[in-house]
Amino acid sequence: MSRAKVILVPVILMCVSLTALQAARSQQDKGAAAAKPPADLQNVPYGPHERNVLDLWKAKSDKPTPLVVFIHGGGFRAGDKSQVSPSLLKLCLESGISVAAINYRLSQHASFPAPMLDGARAIQFFRLKAKEWNLDPKKIAATGGSAGAGISLWIGFHDDLADPKSDDPVTRQSTRLTCMGVIGAQSSYDPRFIKKLIGGRAHEHPALLPFYGLKADEVDSPRAYKLYEEASPMTYVSADDPPVFMFYTESKGPLPPDAAPGQGIHHPKFGEALKEKLEPLKIECVLRHRDDYKERAKERGAMEREMVEFFLRHFRSQ
Repeated sequence: MSRAKVILVPVILMCVSLTALQAARSQQDKGAAAAKPPADLQNVPYGPHERNVLDLWKAKSDKPTPLVVFIHGGGFRAGDKSQVSPSLLKLCLESGISVAAINYRLSQHASFPAPMLDGARAIQFFRLKAKEWNLDPKKIAATGGSAGAGISLWIGFHDDLADPKSDDPVTRQSTRLTCMGVIGAQSSYDPRFIKKLIGGRAHEHPALLPFYGLKADEVDSPRAYKLYEEASPMTYVSADDPPVFMFYTESKGPLPPDAAPGQGIHHPKFGEALKEKLEPLKIECVLRHRDDYKERAKERGAMEREMVEFFLRHFRSQ
């Protein structure tokens, strides 16, 4: 990985977004026959911070159900659990999969690793509550877009964070996932890697400094380099990791010469780099782009249906 000097411009925060996908989803949601059903459980605390709350929709079943945990995006500075896709929710519930959506600490509350550790704690909390909530603790997947996708990958690839000796019954639970289904994921948050992989000024995304809790004069320090590697999901990849479904909407082409700071932060190259690392380990990585669904353009929710089919296939293998 290149150690070339990287300059992160301290401009006003632009929340990481997936504009094209959000617009498409907005149109789908407006045309939906019904709004999201109310969650069976709402704003249940899973940790000590006020942002550590979750909603849960239970699939109807006499036996414990698999669970998909939605982790919202927003550049680690915005967003909340209400962003869970109505169509994804509907497809999961119809398929016998329960769905949860969580909030987590944002950069203004605590810097890395807080968002990742909150996501991991939520997974542990669901395992602790599995019997009470009719969930199968061996069948848990994570999903999300952008920052939520990155958190999902980080949890999925990281070694188990369970602490069997802890006094806290939550942290004694496993953080391991069955699989992940992510949208617009950054497989690395290392600006040096992003600069080399994406080019342009993607590595200057203004969400990165507050995410790391760094000042502008710290971005090329040993402390920063350590944080970059610890925050990047690709750092933790090993042969025993779960499979991944990835979807991207940004153009596959190079960035324009006048690309703005942060432009390209959802580039498909992030997925390609991760797939390249997973394939030699024989870890399944399904990589999809919006262009892959052109022939199915009139088929509403084609990508989300494929993602849910991916979840089901790997839940069945457990």
